[in-house]
Amino acid sequence: MRIDLTAKVALVTGGSSGIGFAIAKQLTECGAAVAITGRTRDTIDSAASSIGGGCLPIVADVTQADEMDAAVQRIGETLGGLHIVVANAGVGANAPLGEIDDQKFEKVVGTNLKGVLNTVQSALPMLGHGASIVLMGSTGSFEAPSTMSVYGATKAGMRAFAKTWIKDIKGRGIRINVVSPGAIDTPSLRDALGSDGDSAIDALNERSPIGRIGTPEEVANVVAFFASDSASYINGEELYVDGGLKV
Repeated sequence: MRIDLTAKVALVTGGSSGIGFAIAKQLTECGAAVAITGRTRDTIDSAASSIGGGCLPIVADVTQADEMDAAVQRIGETLGGLHIVVANAGVGANAPLGEIDDQKFEKVVGTNLKGVLNTVQSALPMLGHGASIVLMGSTGSFEAPSTMSVYGATKAGMRAFAKTWIKDIKGRGIRINVVSPGAIDTPSLRDALGSDGDSAIDALNERSPIGRIGTPEEVANVVAFFASDSASYINGEELYVDGGLKV
């Protein structure tokens, strides 16, 4: 099945690297006009250049509602509308119970929950019938590693957001779904694993029923499907892209 997103306009937050970059590139290759957001001008410009297809780079912080309002307005003025929103921007912070301070808590909750809320609320007035919103969850919402409780809680929030929001906007013809990756080979995963990265990835490969961790492109393929008219009757669902690791 070929996914055709011709004449669609998409926003991908956190689109400068990893899964977000792969999603933006895949949507572009499917024919969509894509805008990506990030907080650093050089990084976001470089990513847009690599994505190609006239990708529009916008410097915006998802934790700031006014910046997301401005980003959506620019998308409307430059690309002519908005049909697909991928709320991908997210962060993690390791801290075991007893050591979770306000700074770590607010950083993760601010980006992973408030940032998603800001993104969707800013985009909502521009979205019409047939639009698709994809929230990026995580298998960590069910079984987060130790020290990652706040991250896991925020990703569980994506499930709650989707299942509640589809009721809030009933009748508008806008779909909201969640894509929850497992272990995906990204620069952020490698950074989080640190000096033990290779051995940790070997262990993840060993645990996986499919025998390996995933790639950003495999996640992007699922997001593109949810964004397309092929998923027109799928709403409020969560799909795990984890090679069976959660089973």
